[in-house]
Amino acid sequence: MEERPETELISIPATPDTQTPSGQRSPRPMSVKEGGNKSSTAWTPTSFISPRFLSPIGTPMKRVLVNMKGYLEEVGHLTKLNPQDAWLPITESRNGNAHYAAFHNLNAGVGFQALVLPVAFSFLGWSWGIVSLTIAYFWQLYTLWILVQLHEAVPGKRYNRYVELAQAAFGERAGLWLALFPTVYLSAGTATALILIGGETMKLFFQIVCGPLCTSNPLTTVEWYLVFTSLCIVLSQLPNLNSIAGLSLIGAITAIFYSTMVWVLSVSQQRPPNVSYEPVPLPSFSASIFTFLNALGIIAFAFRGHNLVLEIQSTMPSTFKHPAHVPMWKGAKVAYFFIAMCLFPVAIGGFWAYGNLMPSGGILNALFAFHSHDISRGLLAITFLLVVFSCLSSFQIYSMPVFDSFEASYTSRTNRPCSVWVRSGFRVVYGFINFFIGIALPFLSSLAGLLGGLTLPVTFAYPCFMWVLIKKPAKYSFNWYFNWTLGWLGIAFSLAFSLGGIWSMVNSGLKLKFFKPI
Repeated sequence: MEERPETELISIPATPDTQTPSGQRSPRPMSVKEGGNKSSTAWTPTSFISPRFLSPIGTPMKRVLVNMKGYLEEVGHLTKLNPQDAWLPITESRNGNAHYAAFHNLNAGVGFQALVLPVAFSFLGWSWGIVSLTIAYFWQLYTLWILVQLHEAVPGKRYNRYVELAQAAFGERAGLWLALFPTVYLSAGTATALILIGGETMKLFFQIVCGPLCTSNPLTTVEWYLVFTSLCIVLSQLPNLNSIAGLSLIGAITAIFYSTMVWVLSVSQQRPPNVSYEPVPLPSFSASIFTFLNALGIIAFAFRGHNLVLEIQSTMPSTFKHPAHVPMWKGAKVAYFFIAMCLFPVAIGGFWAYGNLMPSGGILNALFAFHSHDISRGLLAITFLLVVFSCLSSFQIYSMPVFDSFEASYTSRTNRPCSVWVRSGFRVVYGFINFFIGIALPFLSSLAGLLGGLTLPVTFAYPCFMWVLIKKPAKYSFNWYFNWTLGWLGIAFSLAFSLGGIWSMVNSGLKLKFFKPI
């Protein structure tokens, strides 16, 4: 009989299921403890049930063992789970599927940043604009595939968060420092920018709908920020990432609709006179270089959302027969097909319609400035309302990693799950912190190029490094060279785009503004 590896199963004593704040129960799994000997191939709970092992056994016993093998493969692979994960909003519920993955990725991948892509084209021109947008799209699609594959790169371990995977690749301390700042900055910075954009868009919507009938004192812009923040806080009371799948679906649908509406309405109207497709002339060579880099940073910022990939995948069940990366990649492919159908028409159609006359606020401001008298108030109001719904939905998914970090700190200190009141308190405080940051730094939503540069490694560089350090392809092979090259190019582009964004921010004439009332 074939000799099996010396492996000991340590069963955990029967304990009551863990009750989570949302009312779901998460059983505590068994763990595997490896012995001293290591086999050349990875051992699984059913590896000893081989045809050679079954051959001398009678048919009834063989049938029992085969059924047990199928059961073990169906139930899972004895992944070592942290009991604390059952208390946290990202991993509290693991009943996600490919549909949820598509909704979440689409909601995170399409947003207000798409509307300023024509601004980048006005500084890059046709050739550089289309080439850079295409390269960025396929580059980030490749790094997305890397993150999906690395979620369970080590047998028996699931990397449920971007920071966890970075720590596994770069080391505990280095991974924390490299990944924590850009991911938190991307999540919290995007949430603050969404408050500014959502509040300003609500004000424009009210002005369009109310029109000349508004004789009372209207709300100020800051008061509209407060209204939008309050709506975000109410929606943020949904307990976990799976529970906001419906909101992500609404956000995805509204983003597709308003992206399509703005470019269709723009190209269907007569173009403004003296439209030119040459890059915007600048007074000096250095100004041209920094503006070019800032425009590339805007394109990089359009592909944010990779800091949420592992979190989305962690909401799915994973077994030997049905690993989580299969539905995740299936949903991601659908999502990024629609993302391409939104980003490319907006960038190309917007630049064709307005050329280098594109306002710094993007295609929505151009539509309002050039065609507000040609398009019915109803269509404009619907477009602005869809932007508001999309911002409300995007706020929830980008804030979820921050909520998870808050609750992880609390549960690690108290060794118990957050109560409903504690969880609600965290989210109320977070919402108003973003509100006050938005008031103190009202230009934050103008920093598309700088945000793109600072957070670019999360999408374009770190995944390539992680693949080499965890998967360890053969040294000096094509795979090895390819990923190291992409990773260091991403770091170089991050530094260059950040410089371009800082220079553009300092020069107020080139500062980008989103949806400022005209």
